[in-house]
Amino acid sequence: MPQDRSVTVLLQAWRGGNAEALEDLLPLVYEELRALASRSFRGERPGHTLQPTALVHEAFIRLVTAKVDWNDRAHFFAIAANTMRRVLVDHARQHGAEKRGGGWMRTTLDDGIAIAGAPPLEILDLDRALDQLAEQDPRAARAAELHYFGDMSHEDTAAVLAVSPATVDRDLRLARAWLRRALTA
Repeated sequence: MPQDRSVTVLLQAWRGGNAEALEDLLPLVYEELRALASRSFRGERPGHTLQPTALVHEAFIRLVTAKVDWNDRAHFFAIAANTMRRVLVDHARQHGAEKRGGGWMRTTLDDGIAIAGAPPLEILDLDRALDQLAEQDPRAARAAELHYFGDMSHEDTAAVLAVSPATVDRDLRLARAWLRRALTA
């Protein structure tokens, strides 16, 4: 059975109350979740207090306790990307509160959102900018979150959003431009 199909089958079995399905699911998704978490830490300062493994574990704990009607593999990773974003934001807020505004966690996004020559983006600034974009264009903000935080392809993002890959491409171009302007203002 292809991995995409087996993840979907296990998610549906888990949704149906099969606790063993969760045990079978973790090995299938762990490495991809770990890769997503590692991507979130590109450009971080050495000795960061939150490590990719801890991010995966915290996100997975939140995922297994969430009340979600899982549709398929793409849906799972879309929710996982959002959950990782929330964990990073919560960590940054906690760390910022401990330092009274200093030492916020920094992360950058590839594909043109990181501004050339500028320091890495602060996760809280990015979170605020994505929230502001979502007020004006929720689909573009969601596409950016799925693509950059979730490392989803245009096709997977299109499947989650129920639009065409061409629409995702347009939404991502809009989101990149909007976020670049919002983060450099």
